Amino acid sequence: MTDFASYEKSGVSIDANDEMVGQIYASLENTFSPRVIAAKNGFAGMFRLDYNQAFKKNYKNPVLVACTDGVGSKVQLAAMAHQYDTVGIDLVAMSVNDMLVVGAEPLFFLDYLGVHKLEPAFIAQLVKGVAAGCTMADCSLIGGETAEMPDTYRKDDFDMAGFAVGVVERGYTIEGDKVRPGDVILGLASSGLHSNGYTLARDICFKRGRFSMTDQPEGLHGARLGDVLLTPTRIYVKPVVQVLADHRENQVVHAMAHITGGGLVGNVPRVLPKHCDARIDTGTWPVPDIFPFLQDKGPVQTDEMYRVFNMGIGFVLVVDAKSAQAVSTSLADQGEKVFTLGEITEGTGQVRLTLAICH
Repeated sequence: MTDFASYEKSGVSIDANDEMVGQIYASLENTFSPRVIAAKNGFAGMFRLDYNQAFKKNYKNPVLVACTDGVGSKVQLAAMAHQYDTVGIDLVAMSVNDMLVVGAEPLFFLDYLGVHKLEPAFIAQLVKGVAAGCTMADCSLIGGETAEMPDTYRKDDFDMAGFAVGVVERGYTIEGDKVRPGDVILGLASSGLHSNGYTLARDICFKRGRFSMTDQPEGLHGARLGDVLLTPTRIYVKPVVQVLADHRENQVVHAMAHITGGGLVGNVPRVLPKHCDARIDTGTWPVPDIFPFLQDKGPVQTDEMYRVFNMGIGFVLVVDAKSAQAVSTSLADQGEKVFTLGEITEGTGQVRLTLAICH
């Protein structure tokens, strides 16, 4: 009897893909705004730019902004913990927080999932997290792709990539050119590691420290290590977009930075003019427990900690000094923990940290 080859026998299930699509569509649909046009064939998502008068009022000369990113090796921790419903929030956060830096508000999002084996319930959990992130960012999840590749990914392995498209009015983009000495630097609290530095964090926790995801090590005050490491990245879109709208005409926000890999010292200089420095006092905010824990267990030198991790500050705004208190109050009223980190001085485009031991 002939042994016919098939996609199923080679490791890819078309039936599982069809089942998966049916399970995840509801998650997508829950994120749709009235500007989403449902595509019946599912080959592409459609989004109207001229849906209502509010959009026409706010955008006379709209510029589209696009960002893409992944979650990095944080996906390995999700696989270790079999917890898949939060890394999708990280995926959305990494792109929408980036586009926020130029003053853009996100409109829609697409995801890509590469997996060893397509298990509909597993994919549904991943997409549930992506949809939750889109809701937090006030954008629509209008499509994506799932690739089953058993020869590329090992059992239980997966990877994620995200793609966000947003809009900003030309003439209101924030590019750092207005930054000047005397401006105040505001920082918004992170929720922890966010999605950066996990190669180092995993090395410290699981190779050097030999901890498990369920351990409650000293220094984390009773929290499970896995829960702390998998805490989703904070999404700053709604409060920052509101502040930008409130101060649109006077443009008191002169620059912003998403604090990802490279920390404060690597990301803030990207938005500074060459004649300005950012002086930041590291004693002006509380450092979350995970950072001194990692520094102690590494051990890791203090300057390396600030070069790799966000150290408790996930987003930075450089604001005109006269408006700094109003901006800070507005952000706090919307639930953000806001800290005055320092100020802009004459310089050469660098960050100057007043370092303190992160314990």
